[in-house]
Amino acid sequence: MADTQVSQVPRRQNLAPLLMPLAVGGLIAVGLGVYGRVHLPTGYAIGPAGFSGPLAMKAWLTTGAFVLAVVQLLSALVMWGRIRLEAPWIGTLHRWSGRAAFLLTVPVAFHCLYALGAQFDAPRVMIHSLLGCFFYGVFTAKMLALPRRGLPGWTLPVLGGLTFTALTGLWLTSSLWFFTTIGITL
Repeated sequence: MADTQVSQVPRRQNLAPLLMPLAVGGLIAVGLGVYGRVHLPTGYAIGPAGFSGPLAMKAWLTTGAFVLAVVQLLSALVMWGRIRLEAPWIGTLHRWSGRAAFLLTVPVAFHCLYALGAQFDAPRVMIHSLLGCFFYGVFTAKMLALPRRGLPGWTLPVLGGLTFTALTGLWLTSSLWFFTTIGITL
């Protein structure tokens, strides 16, 4: 009697193409953290045009980035077939909402690093500082992984999920804190 079963040998995934994006992302995260710690904070970075102050500016821009990150999550779920929706424009929505979300974070990060620096004296602020560094590191890794071929199928969902999680944590430790402590002001 011949054995008709084909043996199932697990296929090895080549992680080498992922090393460079992860290494560069790690360097970005560490570099931002080191800069934030060694840079003497100025207390002032950019004028909060249209806002009552820098904290309000940061809270609202981060809220905008967070809302766009939710759009990113939902559009990614559609693109990966987890939400059934016939939407040929979903890839364009995903790319542009990601670009806009990132752009909204830039003045916030600039103000945080230049004016305040990385701070570790209070738990909320320490978590926020670490998440900010992690966000830019994992975002960099995701962007560098996008054009690479031969990556394991889980790479982009994991990096995208980590980016979303980091931005959610940033929103919780900054904008939500601002709105519940200071109030909803422009």
